[in-house]
Amino acid sequence: MSLSDDVLRQGLRVTLDATDLDALGTKYEGKVRDNYTTRDGRRILVTTDRVSAFDRVLGTLPFKGQVLNGLAAWWFGKTAHVAPNHLISVPDPNAMVAVECQPLEVEMIVRAYLTGVTSTSIWTHYERGERVFCGHRLPDGLKKHQRLPEPILTPSTKAPKGDHDVSASREEILAMGRVSASDFDEAAKKATALFSYGQKLCAERGLILVDTKYEFGRSPRGDIVVMDEIHTPDSSRYWYSKSHEERFTQGKDPESFDKEYLRRWLADRGYRGDGPVPTLPDEVRIEASRRYIEACDVIRGEPFVPDLHPPLPRLRKNLGLSS
Repeated sequence: MSLSDDVLRQGLRVTLDATDLDALGTKYEGKVRDNYTTRDGRRILVTTDRVSAFDRVLGTLPFKGQVLNGLAAWWFGKTAHVAPNHLISVPDPNAMVAVECQPLEVEMIVRAYLTGVTSTSIWTHYERGERVFCGHRLPDGLKKHQRLPEPILTPSTKAPKGDHDVSASREEILAMGRVSASDFDEAAKKATALFSYGQKLCAERGLILVDTKYEFGRSPRGDIVVMDEIHTPDSSRYWYSKSHEERFTQGKDPESFDKEYLRRWLADRGYRGDGPVPTLPDEVRIEASRRYIEACDVIRGEPFVPDLHPPLPRLRKNLGLSS
């Protein structure tokens, strides 16, 4: 059951926007996660409540970090037999402890449908008349939100915070010198297997895993492992399977509960990543949060229970730092 408006409004007062936990180790701040590398070879990933779209940080959503952290840990557990990952433990609702890995300089994106609103989306390219996307030739006559003949891998560069990712083919990525052919192919194989397993599990829950993004790194043992997150509403697009066919036939957008709600809200106001970031009204923040929580509930098959304690003191305590 989704959280009440009262609880969500309480959550607005305790969002986690930033952390200052330098005693943990060297800090790297991503769009959503604050990462701390420890001296003993671990990485502490603190999932904040920051939300990004169009490669820009937009603000915060209540409980978003707790939802993403918990769901990523759940998926890491469910998919460990498909591909190894970096997770060690989950000491706090907003944090996980992982093995420190050397990231591969490429994001592995797998897509099963012709959709999206960003400049890098497959639909945006197709609508412009392009019929080759990241090295894949697409047939004429496809419509928005239509299933592709088969899932395709569409890798992208990993842009620094504030810049835009760039979709590219395998050959283009290799030509950039960002990753070796053997590492690319191993990560691609694991991404394809993870997506297939994720689709199967989601279908059992009445969901369509539309597309997703995987990040890989090399562990100290030399293995290519999944890192950061997996199959969360930040990295993945989810639709309800029961209504997709009817809405597709009627030319309507699918029922979704991922970050697409925010992307559409921003796009409707003319924002696609350039210029000043529009301020998100509280009602939009609450609705977006509700959708993240709904995703968590449906995927895991159990209700999300938020922690309403102030996050920074709780994090310091659970991560073994002095108050």
